[in-house]
Amino acid sequence: MPTLVSLADLERLMRDAFANSKVAPDTAAIVAAALAKAEADGISSHGAARVPAYAEQALHGKADGFAVPTIERTAAATLRVDARTGFAFPAIRKGLDAAYDIIGETGIVALGIANSHHFGVAGHPVEEAAERGLMAIAFSNTPHAIAPWGGKIGLFGTNPVAYACPRPGKPPLVMDLSLSVAARGKVVLAAKEGKPIPEGWALDSDGNPTTDSKAALDGTMLPIGGPKGAALALMVELLCGALTGSHFGYEGTSFFEPTGAPPKVGHLILLIDPRRFGGGDTAARTEAMLQAILGQPGTRLPGERRLALRAKAQAEGVTLPDALHAEIARRAANNPA
Repeated sequence: MPTLVSLADLERLMRDAFANSKVAPDTAAIVAAALAKAEADGISSHGAARVPAYAEQALHGKADGFAVPTIERTAAATLRVDARTGFAFPAIRKGLDAAYDIIGETGIVALGIANSHHFGVAGHPVEEAAERGLMAIAFSNTPHAIAPWGGKIGLFGTNPVAYACPRPGKPPLVMDLSLSVAARGKVVLAAKEGKPIPEGWALDSDGNPTTDSKAALDGTMLPIGGPKGAALALMVELLCGALTGSHFGYEGTSFFEPTGAPPKVGHLILLIDPRRFGGGDTAARTEAMLQAILGQPGTRLPGERRLALRAKAQAEGVTLPDALHAEIARRAANNPA
């Protein structure tokens, strides 16, 4: 049976679980808040389900729970953050805060984050920027999951891409998608639960279509849009791996396995101040397009389901599988397995 827990209690449990797993208190708080927000948005593959893997990786040193990200302004409108093989969220936080400080001067900021870990929900940092009146785009590469089109061996990650822009008097428009047909985290959850995955998500190690979640983990994920999606995954590898000096997908290690070398993936976030581009009332133009979409029966805007789930979770809490809730509670209490 699932366990109902308030967001505040869940965040507290996760924070304590990380603090008991060789993670600095301030980092534990930042990571727990990010996972709780993912859970609230209904993105369970990026929420509380990540606690066991994150905690074990911190305990084994695969993710440095005491890393302090460093930041350098490399040019007028470029920032480089080194996550120093720690969790991504403190590095994202430091980079965004610095970007907000200079974007009034530059109008655009490119923020590169190197030597990092799982990016989390890519839509969250761009949503935050849009709440400040900015347009934002985010990219991250991940450990290998997608083969080049026609190949059988994964070289590219699932490589999420997210975009957000402000809407006056309304929550920002947020688009967030991975370049695989489905997030690899969903396959991991299905494998843990012994469930199949839908047809069209993955190939086995021989390059054959499979609905067996475990066979999919040994094989590759299918990209969205066939060869076009594979090309976009390559683009993200170059933007996040080559540009920041981080690992490519085929060089990075698993976000789920407890031991091994740090993943050391990269992220790129672009912030844009619409007022600097001479396009007139950008917000009004944006809203004109969105209303044209909504004027057609059967349409909706990206993110509407996410906002509804977030409101419900804030009011009622979220449900976790009993076993997962018990494991997080055990880690929070610092009880041995």
